[in-house]
Amino acid sequence: MHRPRTLYDKHLDAHTVCTLDDQGHVLLYIDRQVANEYTSPQAFSGLREAGRQVWRPACTLAVVDHVNPTAPERIATMPDAGGALQVSYFEQNCRDFGIELFDVLDKRQGIEHVVAPEQGFILPGMVVAAGDSHTTTYGALGAFGFGIGTSEIEHLLATQTLVYKRLKTLRVTVTGELGAGLVSKDIIMQLIRRIGASGATGYAIEFTGPTISALSVEARMTICNMAVEAGARGAFMAPDQKVYDYLADKPRAPKGELWEQAVQNWRDTLFSDPGAQFDLEVALDVGELAPMVTWGTSPDQAAPIDQQVPDPLHEPDLIRRQDLQRALRYMDLTPGMQLDQIPISHAFIGSCTNARIEDLRDAARVVRGRQVAAGVRAMIVPGSTQVREQAEREGLAQLFVDAGFEWRQSGCSMCLAMNDDVLSPGDRCASSTNRNFEGRQGAGARTHLMSPAMVAAAAVSGHLIDVRTFPLEA
Repeated sequence: MHRPRTLYDKHLDAHTVCTLDDQGHVLLYIDRQVANEYTSPQAFSGLREAGRQVWRPACTLAVVDHVNPTAPERIATMPDAGGALQVSYFEQNCRDFGIELFDVLDKRQGIEHVVAPEQGFILPGMVVAAGDSHTTTYGALGAFGFGIGTSEIEHLLATQTLVYKRLKTLRVTVTGELGAGLVSKDIIMQLIRRIGASGATGYAIEFTGPTISALSVEARMTICNMAVEAGARGAFMAPDQKVYDYLADKPRAPKGELWEQAVQNWRDTLFSDPGAQFDLEVALDVGELAPMVTWGTSPDQAAPIDQQVPDPLHEPDLIRRQDLQRALRYMDLTPGMQLDQIPISHAFIGSCTNARIEDLRDAARVVRGRQVAAGVRAMIVPGSTQVREQAEREGLAQLFVDAGFEWRQSGCSMCLAMNDDVLSPGDRCASSTNRNFEGRQGAGARTHLMSPAMVAAAAVSGHLIDVRTFPLEA
């Protein structure tokens, strides 16, 4: 009798080339990798110095997304010499090693974790690695994705394998019906708040439960994307009919009989067996959840919008208390302040977390018939060129422009401020991104994480506000 296995076990068992020791290390075969201009240069240089080739070029998709400008009119020129060098070397490497590249002028360009799923490059059951921690996004498709370092990128390109240590498993069961104005971003922010920024360190998370099943595929991507902010190095959801419908018409998905065979195989195998044992279980009821915002400098420093900035003096742990005090000093907030009264100078909707078409539709429902508040600079950076074009076809882009938002080209943009989309010291931004670290969006800048609809509500109000106070069109 075979022991019941988790979905994580099944992925690893199917991709283990050999066991390396009795400490959990294996040589793991990697199906696909996505490369960007920022994390890959040293890896390609290492290949050149060693005289090695890329073992399976067709398994790599290359995307320019981190340093490219997002000005409304797309140009190929980079905003600074360093970015220009990174992109030109990336282009040269892709030519020399036979890797397909979506450059900034390609109609398929965008943020890697938006582009790869919309192209059908990632499929259920795959193991995917990339030089970006938010590769966990692909778990929403029933794949296993994780971020790797530059030396690992070099090894992966040369061998299509990685030395990998098995993780422990954590099952998060989500129940409760989301109320009006609540989305998947609120679910994952509440989980991170509850278990902490290191609560899933050493674990791969499987998300399950009726609330997860009710979510769209794009909403599930948001959850898997931000699982890494709790320390997880992998996040899963068992694929279902929604996933198969999402992938069916994608350019690189199998077609015809191959597609039918693939779907049947996924149905038969890609789930945790009844009785499978997890190392840790967490139950999360979101039925009474309120929209979430961060008040500090870590994604777990968050609270419902209808609450107040917490008082560090109520924290019994001295080290944690000092962390909270430091965060409040940086954020220039006072304990007891109402979160829904904190003024903002900027509003940003974008990133691999929340810049897909459903995110823009959510924001548009808030913005319709309203104007960006005086003194607020509001930007929307779609996750890909295809998302941008779809939003334009649906009339969303014009709605945003009429309301006073900047409608920009796709890229990572102000999520990590590696191009010219940078906040100044003291700026305060309502942001749909994934990290609110000190200086993440610019030195001395202050970031409040929230859902796209919450960002839109803050943009038209001039301060953080509960999106549920807005009458919204369906």
